[in-house]
Amino acid sequence: MLIEEEEGLAAYRRRIADAQHLLGIETRAHERRGLPLCLEARELQLAQRDADGREHRLVPAAGAAWQRMRAAAADAGIRLHLVSAFRSFDYQIELIRRELAQGLAIAEICQSSACPGYSEHHTGRAIDIDTPDLPGLSERFEDTAAFAWLQAHAGAFGFTLSYPRGNAAGYVYEPWHWLYGRDGAVLHEPHF
Repeated sequence: MLIEEEEGLAAYRRRIADAQHLLGIETRAHERRGLPLCLEARELQLAQRDADGREHRLVPAAGAAWQRMRAAAADAGIRLHLVSAFRSFDYQIELIRRELAQGLAIAEICQSSACPGYSEHHTGRAIDIDTPDLPGLSERFEDTAAFAWLQAHAGAFGFTLSYPRGNAAGYVYEPWHWLYGRDGAVLHEPHF
């Protein structure tokens, strides 16, 4: 690793510590859960635009894989909808702040929302999917034809289900959350 990358990684870890302090997240919680560090993607492209104009961005390889997977699903009569893709570090802080403002305890929030710096969405390779048959992110997604199709075919496009039931990370079951190209502890090469 280059000196610049080491310095950038150290600064990122300080940023994470500051966010944890701000949000009331215990400093070593991510280590006990074995959560990989997730760096923010630098090169993003438009993967999908919703009818309301909301843009979803992914790294180029994940975006291309998403487009191929969505087209293959459509050919099989399955409609997949991208609900969420890249999320910045700062946006992750805002999501957690909103949940805190609703009165949820930070321990409860951290079972479904990653601490900034540990969200796969930072990498630009994570997607949350629903279907017109069941809009929104719900555990009931596992009962849809879309989920059955993803279970059978997503791997061929490079996607894996990140948080199955009883996952080691301690997150709630998320049948809607898929990651492109799982490759180890740091989920994006540093480019500071």
